[in-house]
Amino acid sequence: MKNQDELFRIVEYSADAAERIGYSNYSYWRSVWQNFLKKKSAVFMAIVFFALVIFSFIALGIGKYQYADLMSNNDLAFTSPNGEYWFGTDNLGRDYWCQVWYAAQVSIKLALVVAVGECIIGVAIGCLWGYVRSLDGILTEIYNIVNNVPTVIYLTLIALVVGQSFFIMAASMIAIGWLTMARNVRNLVLMYRDREYNLASRCLGTPVWRVLVKNIFPYLISVVILRLALSIPSTIALESTLSYLGLGLGIDTPSLGLLLRNAREYFLKYPYLLVFPAAIVSLITVTFYLVGNAFSDAADPRNHV
Repeated sequence: MKNQDELFRIVEYSADAAERIGYSNYSYWRSVWQNFLKKKSAVFMAIVFFALVIFSFIALGIGKYQYADLMSNNDLAFTSPNGEYWFGTDNLGRDYWCQVWYAAQVSIKLALVVAVGECIIGVAIGCLWGYVRSLDGILTEIYNIVNNVPTVIYLTLIALVVGQSFFIMAASMIAIGWLTMARNVRNLVLMYRDREYNLASRCLGTPVWRVLVKNIFPYLISVVILRLALSIPSTIALESTLSYLGLGLGIDTPSLGLLLRNAREYFLKYPYLLVFPAAIVSLITVTFYLVGNAFSDAADPRNHV
């Protein structure tokens, strides 16, 4: 039998060894990507979405015709898809392949511009809305007044009074859409504003912008990503609706909604005029909605281990 001195020995303190034991290799964004990659269906949908965006640019290069060179030819009107016209031709005899993919580019660009604009303005105003108490009453009333009127009515009035163009529609959607993002951010800021560490930061004289950026904003990332992801399909759907009603980007600026509007009179006899743009709209909407939800869950720190 061994005595106590033989069983145990005193280990001298080592600062380097203590540092290695206490070191955490946790990385927020690495954990986000690891959680996201575990969801195979979301990864597949993300690949499909990016492939669609990339192919919308490639398609115009491999097509036999260019959108800028399209000329009306009534003799070729309503030609079914074939080896020469891969998506057929429209009622004016123009190649439908280049029209569909050019319109897809325009709609995707509009959605990205609107989503980024809503995110920047909504997050900035939402943080101030929730943190600065004197602004709460004013911004709440503005939100209630604007939010109680359907968005379609605002955009319809803007289209009729100001005009129809890519810039006007993007600006009008951002001017109205940021309210939803700001409201969600404001509610979360109210939850974290008076936590003990934020009160300590204010007592130490930390500037407001630093408290918002360093202490509060990390808790908002998952919600911001979710709203950003939902904004893209909703923008495309809203633009398609307005274009279908004749209040979209205008005749000179093609979009998927404009193609859907033009096809409504002929789709019973020539269904391909509706199928191709509707399929792209549906694919973008579904894929980005699923990807956005999955990435939002992955960005939530509570789901990290």
